[in-house]
Amino acid sequence: MHDISFKLQEASIYVVLGPNGAGKTTLFRTIAGILEPFSGGILFDGANITASAQARTRINYLSQSNAMPEEMTVYDALKFYSKIEGGNPDKSIDLLELDGLKNKRFSDLSLGQKKRAAIAKVFLSERDLYLLDEPTANLDPAVSKEIRDIIVKLSKDKMILYSSHNLYEATDIGTYLILIKNGSVTMLDRISNIKPKNYRVGIRASTDITGIVEAKHQGDYYVLSVSSPEEAGLALKKIVEKGVLVTEMRQLDNPLQELFETSGAEKAQEGSKNAT
Repeated sequence: MHDISFKLQEASIYVVLGPNGAGKTTLFRTIAGILEPFSGGILFDGANITASAQARTRINYLSQSNAMPEEMTVYDALKFYSKIEGGNPDKSIDLLELDGLKNKRFSDLSLGQKKRAAIAKVFLSERDLYLLDEPTANLDPAVSKEIRDIIVKLSKDKMILYSSHNLYEATDIGTYLILIKNGSVTMLDRISNIKPKNYRVGIRASTDITGIVEAKHQGDYYVLSVSSPEEAGLALKKIVEKGVLVTEMRQLDNPLQELFETSGAEKAQEGSKNAT
């Protein structure tokens, strides 16, 4: 990693977004104090995390491996960690809705259940910063949403760094985006500030709407290309006023997609320069 510089000040969910291999896990391990930077430093309220054990106790880190003893029950594992790090296993079980699983061995749980138990370990005690490294990786969509909903519920008044390579997950859970490319942080901004150049809306309707608005019929949707959500709303109003029943309206493109497309274009351009 190189040229890393950013500051977090607001309690919120910050999605660290980047493709596999971009450096997300390296960043998390460095912030957690597991890896020592060759230069520079990570400061938490002015204290250097690498040098300050006290500063590191204000952070908890969920790695991609669940790091729970396979042979122990969920409750016994949480009780074991609470003796080391503090916290209340019963409260954590309630938070993650694990009461029906607490007497099961970790090895007998499904992938989604294991992830919930691992998150319960991370939230055993109150910390100021939580690092969650791809907590929904390899989970099916329904379980992924369940995990995200739990994290949102737990995130009030907390600062959470949440890594992902999933564009839709980023817009679903995050307030801020930290974009990482090739080992560098290239953007930190509110996700709501990131606007797509092209805004396409898909509409499902009870009848053909191409005579009412400028749209193309593609698959299950009538697709409108507009300049903003406001323009899409005006089009919807026009359709409804004509007596058409609209059963669904959705944005078809993720505003973060263009960030990755730009990254690909930059890479191709850089390769061309090197070849020259």
